[in-house]
Amino acid sequence: RLQGSHTLEFQAWKTAAFGVDPAVRISVFQEFSPAQGFSGVTQVQGFHDDTRAFLFQDDSPICVKAVYDAAGRMLQKLRGKSEFTIALTLRQEKLNSGVILSIHHGEQRLLELESSGQKSEVRLHFQTKGQQTYTEIFPYLLADNQWHKVSVSISASHVALYVDCNKIYERVVAVPLMEIPEETSFWVGQRNSAHGLFKGVMQDVQILVMPQGYITQCPDLNRTCPTCNDFHGLVQKIMELQDILAKTSSKLSLAEEKMKGLDSCYCERTCHVKGVTYREEQTWTDGCKNCTCSNGTVRCEKILCPLLECPDGTTPGYVTGTCCKECQCEYKHTHTQLQIYKCDRTMHRVASSKDCPQLTCAESDQITLTDRCCRVCRGHDFCEEENICAENSACVNLDAGASCSCKNGFRPLREDSAYCEDIDECAEGRHYCRENTQCVNTAGSFMCICHTGFIRIDDYSCTEHDECASGQHSCDDNALCFNTVGGHSCSCKPGYTGNGTVCRALCDGRCLNGGSCASPNICVCPQGFSGQNCETDIDECRTGRSTCANDTVCFNLDGGYDCRCPHGHNCTGDCVHQAKVKHSGQIWVLDSDRCSVCSCQSGRVLCRRMVCDCDNPTLDLFCCPECDPRLTSQCLHQNGLLTYSSGDTWIDSCQRCQCLQGEVDCWPLSCPPADCDFTLVPEGECCPRCVSDPCQAHTVRNDITKTCEDEHGITRFSGSSWVKHGTDCTLCQCKVITTHQHTQRSSNTQTDKQKTGKQTNKRVSKDMIQLVDLFVSLFFGKCSYCEINYLHVFIK
Repeated sequence: RLQGSHTLEFQAWKTAAFGVDPAVRISVFQEFSPAQGFSGVTQVQGFHDDTRAFLFQDDSPICVKAVYDAAGRMLQKLRGKSEFTIALTLRQEKLNSGVILSIHHGEQRLLELESSGQKSEVRLHFQTKGQQTYTEIFPYLLADNQWHKVSVSISASHVALYVDCNKIYERVVAVPLMEIPEETSFWVGQRNSAHGLFKGVMQDVQILVMPQGYITQCPDLNRTCPTCNDFHGLVQKIMELQDILAKTSSKLSLAEEKMKGLDSCYCERTCHVKGVTYREEQTWTDGCKNCTCSNGTVRCEKILCPLLECPDGTTPGYVTGTCCKECQCEYKHTHTQLQIYKCDRTMHRVASSKDCPQLTCAESDQITLTDRCCRVCRGHDFCEEENICAENSACVNLDAGASCSCKNGFRPLREDSAYCEDIDECAEGRHYCRENTQCVNTAGSFMCICHTGFIRIDDYSCTEHDECASGQHSCDDNALCFNTVGGHSCSCKPGYTGNGTVCRALCDGRCLNGGSCASPNICVCPQGFSGQNCETDIDECRTGRSTCANDTVCFNLDGGYDCRCPHGHNCTGDCVHQAKVKHSGQIWVLDSDRCSVCSCQSGRVLCRRMVCDCDNPTLDLFCCPECDPRLTSQCLHQNGLLTYSSGDTWIDSCQRCQCLQGEVDCWPLSCPPADCDFTLVPEGECCPRCVSDPCQAHTVRNDITKTCEDEHGITRFSGSSWVKHGTDCTLCQCKVITTHQHTQRSSNTQTDKQKTGKQTNKRVSKDMIQLVDLFVSLFFGKCSYCEINYLHVFIK
């Protein structure tokens, strides 16, 4: 046993380390490609890029069946084996019920793996001794549109289901019999050409004829210690984490240093003017004013221009962009040709080839200007040529040029009104604010703000506001309001105390047991007390006001009660369902059946099926398929002649089938147990029936406690068979019939004579049996052993 164990471990280690011997691997998608010549199947991106993956998506019947040569090669490796593994990677659509792989001969399913999204089951069908089909059902949902690694490992009478490298189930089943005849079909993604259509993606579909074949898909399941490669990767990951930790620590230290510097920071106030930010004490020129930022406030003063003495040939004049006058050259001009003069201490002419622009107006509308060489048309827009007026000054177009004029509320800072400053009407008394108001200066104007307690009449005057009459006061509901000039006052009513804004009722301490004084000499009692002064305790237990439930006993307390649980009782009202505590009144949906709703009622779990209201637009059609009116939700019977609606069920080939949203799902019928030795499945029926004739029985329940004696007196166990001595073509089998009627009819009052006669009959019967055997061997050598045994029973 130890040597065999080491052999398996070595074989598993060799599989994980060096791959799988091609002689024991059946790689389905390498033997044939479903995307070649099969409609509804396309090659797509899989779980990984090492092998091909195929999408099964067509709703119409397809025929994904391996060709004869490929099927023969695959089945030859599987023929006669009782230890193998079906492994694949899949992503199945939700609610789809489809066959992953099916090997069958005619109507006999030899090996089939099926996934039902409607019943949340994985089903394994295979053939056992006597050509009986065995079905093992694993409750598990694969059809969730997620990638899964699936392995079904069969080893003699043991079967195990692995999903995503986790062992989900391990069970003891009948030993599979892989007696695969010739002309056997090998299907992928369906049971036959019309049913069991799989929808989704499959990759790496293979059958491994070897022990522990699942380790090819999940090598880590076969080892308990890390390999050298694992250890190297672990060390490398630790080094990366150490590097990240060092960098993080460095950044943290730098951040701490910066945070310490914040304590010594000086937060200065800045000024924002025309989109520009100025720091503390910073100065700048704004038109004809010098401005300074002082503690976040802009302070400006008018620029004082110095006296200007200009030399000969120049004259004082304003220059665009400056506030004070500057010395400018004088120049002369003619009205016939454009003459350019340059001012360099003295004015002198510069040669120019440019002429005056041609005018579009009549000569009578052409005017000559004193400061220009060329004529212009009457009504010429001088402001459009160059706007010499600064902010708060408007350009005015005149006949002979442009002029500036200060806007309303501004005064000029120089005589040409190119620069203007705001007039403070409030400081200069140039406003119209009347009594009960305060003047506030604004840019170019002013506002009249009402004093507190006054309301506005118009833009310049306000009147006294009676807050008491309008209800816009702050007095308590139990206070009196008195209007005053510019405001109001509050005073608590008699029987109340407070500042008028908040008033409390006075009860002179009459309210007991935590009662509050709601109004003079009137108490509001807390829960559990009553009376004028809250002096009486309410007995909730006696008056029936308690809410004690779940076998608890009520005990009255001052101001309340207590529900106490007697010893040995469960008084919480909670329920325990599937190892989880559910509180009383809690409602939940079963994890294993989303169509069942359970509730906890006083310690009892009550479950029921979801009520189907077909008029409800949010109804779950999975739970109520009969409410699904869509034609795409109908199903076709196996014979192709009948149509079923979603939710309908029928029986076909000893299976119960159901139509759910266009998908057909079938599972074996459950039969009642047959408590007898010999059973027969009549033609046209699905469940076995008891029969007394062993030769008619399809199944025999062998009991080794029951025996037979052959023609030589040798004891044979029930179910054993042997070749009759002296013959080559006669096979005998021990089938013991329990004939209760013979034993029960024997009376306890039998005489010795009767017993002696019984022994004599038994000896005669033995001689008759030997005579019959001789007779049969001579004349009926071709009789079956069942017919021989039947003659034995008849003679007995």
